[in-house]
Parts: sequence; C-alpha cells; structure tokens
Amino acid sequence: MRVLVTGASGLLGGTVARLLAQRDDDVVLMQRRPSGLDLPERLGDLRDANAVRSAVRGVEGVIHLAAKVNVVGAWADSVAANVEGTQTLLDAARGAGVRRFVHVSSPSVAHAGRSLVAAPAGPADPRAARGSYSRSKAMAERLALAAHGPDMAVVAVRPHLVWGPGDTQLVARIVERGRSGRLALVGRGTSLIDTTYVDNAAEALVAALDAAEAAGGEAYVVSNGEPRPVAEILTAICAAAGVRGPRRSVPFPVAWAAGAAVDGLWSTLRRDDDPPITRFLAEQLATAHWFDQRRTRQALGWAPRVGLDEGFARLAAAYPR
Repeated sequence: MRVLVTGASGLLGGTVARLLAQRDDDVVLMQRRPSGLDLPERLGDLRDANAVRSAVRGVEGVIHLAAKVNVVGAWADSVAANVEGTQTLLDAARGAGVRRFVHVSSPSVAHAGRSLVAAPAGPADPRAARGSYSRSKAMAERLALAAHGPDMAVVAVRPHLVWGPGDTQLVARIVERGRSGRLALVGRGTSLIDTTYVDNAAEALVAALDAAEAAGGEAYVVSNGEPRPVAEILTAICAAAGVRGPRRSVPFPVAWAAGAAVDGLWSTLRRDDDPPITRFLAEQLATAHWFDQRRTRQALGWAPRVGLDEGFARLAAAYPR
C-alpha cells in the first residue's frame, strides 16, 4: 500500500520506513528535516494544513511518529507539535480517504508515577500524566482514538523505552553520563522495567498498520516482554559502549526533590536542553513499569524477534573497539 510515515528522521521512524520499503510498500516521508533515507519525502511542519494535505494525497495508510519528545521546554511547544500537529494530520487523513492510521503514543500517557506491574495499557489521562511530553501525548492519543470509525481505522501503539544502535535519545544519554561519571541509580536500582529493541518496535508498528481494521479503536503497549532491574539495563547499555555503569545511588526522595528544583529552574529560564534530573526521570528510575503483552501480541499478530541479550550484543557491535 502507499504509506505516509511522519518522523522518519528519528531512530524508530527511520526503521519503520525502511521496513515498509523492504516489503515493497510505496513509502512517503514527512518531517521537518531530511531523514537521510533514499525515499521520497516532504519537509514541513505538521501544523501546516496545506503541506499535510499534499503529503496524504493518494495515501492508504499513515504511521504517525513525529513528536516533540523533550521532557522540558514550554508547554505551548509540546501542545503545538504533539496535539495540534496530530489533529491537523488526522483531519487531512480523513479528508484524503486514508483507511488505516497508526498513532505512535507512549506508556507514559497512563503513568501517574506509581509502579506498573504486569499492567494493561490503561486509558490515556492528560491530568495524571507526568510532564509536558506525557500530558501532550495523552491528549494526542485521545484525539487519535476519537477519530476511529468505519471510514478510517485508528490504532494507538505505545512502544516502551525504544533503543538500539544509533539511538541518540536513551542510549546516547546513558552512555554520555556513564563516560563522565554522572550516571547514578535512584534507590537501589532493583525496580523491574521493560524496554523495546528498535527492530521489534518497528515490526509492531507495521503489524498494527496491517491489523488496523480488526484492532482499531484501542491502545496497545509494545515491549520486549523481558522486564529486568533498572541497574542491569543501565549497566548492560554502558558495557556495550565500553564505559562504566552506575557508580553511585541517590535516595528517591533526594532525587525527586532535586528534580523538582531543576524542573522549576529550567521553566523559569525557559531552557530546553537536557537537564541532569527531573521529577519524571526520578520516578521512571525508581518505580517498576512493565506490561502484560498478551493482548498486544494477540491483537496485532506480532511477537518480538530480537531478545534483549541479542540486542545488547548488536549494540556493542555498533561501537568501535
């Protein structure tokens, strides 16, 4: 089918676009900067209704990954990118007769700071979600699912902590902090978390596109289904890059208080660079969050192919020795 992929300049979006092209789908990309992929693309802002209408013309399916992922920055910027951009794309897709729409969301839209153990997807809740990113993504997911209907099947997929070679978000930040000696555990690092190797996440999104008409109107969390302690995950990522893992730990109340102070300072100074700690990050490192994958795998007809240990080996192979 002819598929529009937004956000293909990112790790997951680029992997999805390549996977679709490999199976001979007719792929068109849209994002604000060049993706570096050898595929037709349109550069533009998703809030530009004319540009979006042009991008979806003749398209049968959409996989929408484009988003502002920073956990800091002005609330208005998160709303503009994640909420207004999504609404513009949904409107254009309906107008163009798009039949299948996969909205890429986040498990954080239903995370209120408490531990999630073998949890279901849960409803997106903008009021309880933590931080601008999660709140705006919760609003966007609700808009997307509200657009589901007989004319356009909409599926929301929430990949959990996606990583892999070339990752400039999770992996690069962990490795940089490990290299500089600034990587610390919050608490003992024993909370179980699940993550998703990038190839698995990409295959899940393509599976959601294929299954949209049967699975539409619902949100599904995607992960490797291999929860491990936070300390083990951080140590394995650092080891793959040849740097030391966490060298110290900080009690959760101290980390949370520091995060609150940093949140306030970054907001006052209107900074959008990567902060050393935030309340959201402290909660993510100190609480369990892993999910029951049975419903997701049944509905999407999908299962992860790359286990965590193989993923860490692939990550290590990507770093020069």
